Amino acid sequence: MRKIIHAVHVSLDGYIEGPNGEFDWAAMGPELSAHSFELMERADTLLYGRPVWEMMAGYWPNVESISDDPHDLKFAPVWRRTPKVVFSRTLREPGHGARVIDGTNLVEQVTALKAEPGKDLVLMGGAALAAELTAHGLIDEYQVVVHPVVLGGGKALFPASGRRLDLRLVESRTFDARTVLLCHRPASA
Repeated sequence: MRKIIHAVHVSLDGYIEGPNGEFDWAAMGPELSAHSFELMERADTLLYGRPVWEMMAGYWPNVESISDDPHDLKFAPVWRRTPKVVFSRTLREPGHGARVIDGTNLVEQVTALKAEPGKDLVLMGGAALAAELTAHGLIDEYQVVVHPVVLGGGKALFPASGRRLDLRLVESRTFDARTVLLCHRPASA
């Protein structure tokens, strides 16, 4: 069965976006960029909640006219050719090679997706979808990249749920003398 890997960038104080929704603080150095391509070698499908999808769909299709960052230019063709699944109750036509899962019977639909043949699935960023999948034990690995910035507020990586989640650290790495990867799996796995 394929695994779901939640890959996310977070501030030192635990936020995935700043108080005004900003995500201008996540710096992609050469080592972190290389890690993102290693992760993509394990996966053949990208998963998104609707808010993150809208951000990505507004950026990656035309990135060459927006950015000259080497990572962006190298990742754009990977993003374009990789199948994508968007979880949304409102979106019907996502475009860009994506299909929609409407969230009805979420556990059944995600379990079926994990049972399909292929490589692992990478849930890119976000908090709400990740929290819902976590609550149902559907995320197999958390790859959290901690950036050296304190945002002072915003959207928390793990929204308050009233539930305890026991994890075990399976890997940690430093990238570009700047960011730290913390890779965890559920303690019960």
